[in-house]
Amino acid sequence: MYTVPIEGGSPRRLTFHPGGDTVQGWTHDGSAVVFTSGRASAPVGYTKLFSVPAGGGPAELLLDARVWHGKLSGDGSKFAYQHIRALDQEWRNHRGGSAHPVWVLDLYDHGHVEIPGPHCQNWHPCWVGDKVYFLSDRDLAMNLYVYDPATRGVTQLTHNREFDAKELESDGERYLIYEVGGYLHQFDTQSGQAKQLKITVRGDLPWRRPHWENVGQGLTNAALSPTGKRAIFEARGDIFSVPVEAGDWRNLTNSPGVADRAPSWSPDGGQVAWFSDAGGEYGLMIADQDGLGTPRRIELPDATFYYTPTWSPDGKYVAYTDEGLNLGYVDVESGTVQIADTDQYAHPARTVNPTWAPDSKWIAYTRRLDNQHHAVFVYSVETQTAHQITDGMSDAISPTWDASGKYLYFLSSTNLALNTGWLDMTSYERPIQYSAWLAVLAKGEPSPLLPTSDEEPVKEVATEDVKPAEKPKDDGPVVTIDFDGLERRMLALPVGVDEYAGIVAGTEGVVFLASAGDGFGVDFARYDVKQQESKEFLSGVRAFVLSSDRKQALVQAGGWRVVGTEAAPPAGKGALSTSGIAMKVDPPAEWQQMFRESWRYQRDYLYVENVHGADWDAIYRMYQPWVEHVGHRSDLTYLLDILGGEVAVGHSYTFGGDTPDVDSVSVGLLGADYAVDSGRYRITNVLTGESWNPNLRAPLASPGVDVSEGDYLVAVNGVELAHPTNLYSLFEGTAGRQTVIEVNERPSRDGAREVTVVPVGNEGELRRFEWVEGNRRRVDEASGGRLAYVWLPNTGQGGYTYFNRYYFAQQHKDGAVVDERFNGGGSAADYMVELMSRERHGYFNSPVGDRKPFSSPQAGIWGPKVLLINDSAGSGGDYLPFMFRKMKIGPLIGTTTWGGLVGIWDVPPLIDGGQITAPRGGFFDMNGRWSVENEGVSPDIEVDQTPRVVLAGGDPQLERGITECLRLLEANPVKRLEEPAPPIRAERPKKR
Repeated sequence: MYTVPIEGGSPRRLTFHPGGDTVQGWTHDGSAVVFTSGRASAPVGYTKLFSVPAGGGPAELLLDARVWHGKLSGDGSKFAYQHIRALDQEWRNHRGGSAHPVWVLDLYDHGHVEIPGPHCQNWHPCWVGDKVYFLSDRDLAMNLYVYDPATRGVTQLTHNREFDAKELESDGERYLIYEVGGYLHQFDTQSGQAKQLKITVRGDLPWRRPHWENVGQGLTNAALSPTGKRAIFEARGDIFSVPVEAGDWRNLTNSPGVADRAPSWSPDGGQVAWFSDAGGEYGLMIADQDGLGTPRRIELPDATFYYTPTWSPDGKYVAYTDEGLNLGYVDVESGTVQIADTDQYAHPARTVNPTWAPDSKWIAYTRRLDNQHHAVFVYSVETQTAHQITDGMSDAISPTWDASGKYLYFLSSTNLALNTGWLDMTSYERPIQYSAWLAVLAKGEPSPLLPTSDEEPVKEVATEDVKPAEKPKDDGPVVTIDFDGLERRMLALPVGVDEYAGIVAGTEGVVFLASAGDGFGVDFARYDVKQQESKEFLSGVRAFVLSSDRKQALVQAGGWRVVGTEAAPPAGKGALSTSGIAMKVDPPAEWQQMFRESWRYQRDYLYVENVHGADWDAIYRMYQPWVEHVGHRSDLTYLLDILGGEVAVGHSYTFGGDTPDVDSVSVGLLGADYAVDSGRYRITNVLTGESWNPNLRAPLASPGVDVSEGDYLVAVNGVELAHPTNLYSLFEGTAGRQTVIEVNERPSRDGAREVTVVPVGNEGELRRFEWVEGNRRRVDEASGGRLAYVWLPNTGQGGYTYFNRYYFAQQHKDGAVVDERFNGGGSAADYMVELMSRERHGYFNSPVGDRKPFSSPQAGIWGPKVLLINDSAGSGGDYLPFMFRKMKIGPLIGTTTWGGLVGIWDVPPLIDGGQITAPRGGFFDMNGRWSVENEGVSPDIEVDQTPRVVLAGGDPQLERGITECLRLLEANPVKRLEEPAPPIRAERPKKR
């Protein structure tokens, strides 16, 4: 955070902590700058309110509570603020848990009032005199309102309908300023009139200038020429051809403002195909391989995004897939298109990918069945019919044709099991084992796996009259498929079972098997079917593409290489020179293309076709003129965020892209809190990282580090530290580096001891574990050891880890306070709720010690459970409480969750590497009603974190959770049965 003189001059830095600081304004007397920061928050970095002297010095915590955005009143006695962060500020008409009223806090007694109104979004409060002005969408567009604390009345002041008002600020005396439709507007609070301001800013805007950009590190969608002489790639919307040995790389398209994607080389080497959105929609382009001629465009039906252009071996067809999981193919000569099949499930893994038979008459692919297993299909181009050739009782993937056309190879697994629920947490940590198979396609064709025996050959005696037979002309392989009895001609290759990821057929009788590696990428083995011999080929592979003759492979393993397929390549063999590949970038043309692409993504990928009722063509017309005013990639990001917000859906995000690099200097942190005492900095709290966290380092808590709470930090790397020097300013550039600090039990450098420490760059995890363990101890103490405490940061891998660590380590407890506040979502947490809803069925005795029996099932907490929820738990954090309630596990306590229950996957990146999401899956409940999205899950017992209680050190939600769980436990105590008396079963007939 900086200040700069209005008349110009050098900025002055005020804050040095590595966490983000956001300016909120000035104190009423102008002596300090007020800002928000997440530097001292847990379990996540929600922001609190701080101030820092305008002349520099240490920051002071003003409000130890959640504060997202707000302003102090003119006399400094009140604070109007949003305490909840809007997770997606452009979400039109959001009505979930994070849509919250503005609070007005009395800074003397910490009482607060809520500005009244319907449940809606309310933002950017600021003061003019004794009134609070704010933005609200209570009339479905964001407009300006005023609140009078004297009457508690709210009045609407503007009536925008087309564009929302944004970013409200005031001068504190008369005028307000805000944005509408990309222009600044001023509102006069005395006259009640608004006007658009005419402001002209002229700049060099260097980011708009055409410039050369190196794209060699961003090559994707690789393909190889028929004999491996050149490779082609997609990069930043252009198609590049790169030689393996002689020659230079060349740009085949040179198309600013156009996305050219997914190149594919024709089998005769003369042409290249790719998809291009020239003209506003994607079509298939066919061009000479040197890029010198004019490409021919073939229009594809139902314009959308396309994938996997794949030439048939005879060059007559190009097969492809699209956004809607259709498998189609194009007759290159006539341009006619035929749809062969359609997958039925929008799974994140696209697997309906075509592979042509050697005779160009068949396409093999996989399609997902209703049991969520894949089956292998073959499609006849001649009859235009599809045939399922595996029975669906296994997961069959990755079909590939032998070069002879006699066999079709594929992978098959019979332990897909819970991995069919890819969105479910119960699919975690369940590796899939596949075996490799081949199908002998024609009846009468012998198995290539039959036993062999070496025999001495018998020489034939030649006669003078016998002429050698003429060899028939070889027109290539002919594929014959006899479907009758085909299932009995499927044979497992003798390669064992492994975590195979794919299989690729090389030259005749050779396949390459990809399996999960130890590091990044997969490992490839080369298997000779005739010799029944497997050899390591290449490891750490991220891409593997064969040439048409199958004798060369283009691989990405570290860098890009072209290697022969007959044997494992020597290290470094065939490396391509890609580091110098560059293109001339025209930013305004790119921005136009990315805007339209983003608009198309919402149209094509959204989980419902009506775009939530938005007139999507009209939306395009509304915002397309704005692109002309974009001067920087961040401007485009802002515009795309607004565009996505018009869908009125959660998980509508835009991020990344080609923004300029900004040099940064790391600031080290010691994992401690400080207070100014006697002109020095005293350590008030040392974060320890608790225990059993091998990847978490607490700089001051390691054995041998002689630092304690209460010590004074008096110097850093020989530089004395005293107030008002900003403590963090002395830690610039120290993260991860040995740093010598001086500490003392007295506020003096005299007698200080030197300690070598290694500061960290982020304290977030240290603070998180302190918060979690503090809550656990608090619950344990308040319940007399009867209740467990489990916090769930998300419903992804982190939440899975936390649940497994904390839930089962406390299963000796009678009940549990489960806390999902601030849950960041992820998967569907079926694993968690299924375990929390477990019931005991009986016991098995333990004939040792004091003979405490095992319950059956053994793993579980058998008493009552409550779930703490809040407005910052969303996505999977919405669905977890929904399931918790539906399964009647226990009451929900807290505030309504965020309300963002849609899934995001499958949307391609923009040409500069940026992303915009278009939610792909929405949730509806067992009543057939779209549910939770834009609603959230409401609590059974509503408890808010009111400022007065929180600022006094309380956690009312946690406290109510303990109380309620103990009440339920008293009503239904957990009974643990003791072992009964031994049974008598070895009886004999009584003597007569």
